Amino acid sequence: MTVTKRILNGNTALYPVPAALITCADGSGQNNIITLAWVGTVCSEPPLVAIGVRPTRHSHRMIKDSGEFVVNLPRADQVRAADYCGMYSGREVDKFAATGFTPAPASQVKAPLIAECPVALECKVRQILSLGSHDVFIGEVVAVQADEDVLQGQRLDPAKLSPLAYVAGSYWSLGEQVGVHGVSRRSTE
Repeated sequence: MTVTKRILNGNTALYPVPAALITCADGSGQNNIITLAWVGTVCSEPPLVAIGVRPTRHSHRMIKDSGEFVVNLPRADQVRAADYCGMYSGREVDKFAATGFTPAPASQVKAPLIAECPVALECKVRQILSLGSHDVFIGEVVAVQADEDVLQGQRLDPAKLSPLAYVAGSYWSLGEQVGVHGVSRRSTE
């Protein structure tokens, strides 16, 4: 069987990726949530994750100044709230209030967790890399909090977690599409 490939210009084509809710806080106590798909594990010892954030985003300054962030993993049924946090700026709206998410205290960082998300990785920034359109914040995972109902022993159970993934403008959950980019805006207009 012969398969023909086509060259796709200007595309990372690395899919699926997690649709994560990153929480951060500034020195005055203002919290924010930003939805990111440029999120991934980059080292296991020490445990490091990387998030890519455009320097123009409100959360960029908060993370850079505080040196901390939390990676919250939403469930697929939280797709509208997750999309909302990526469509609107924290400069103009309190995303916790707008989505009904509850800020909860983290154990090792000042940035809050999202109480309704089943998994949260508390991170301290180890390095910032300016790469072009995005800066990459490499964060050391200093604590992980997980709801009991998504665990099987000491491991996360993906079937119980029902994680939200992002694929080329669409949201998916373990192979099932659950929304598209902008779904929260379309339902309110």
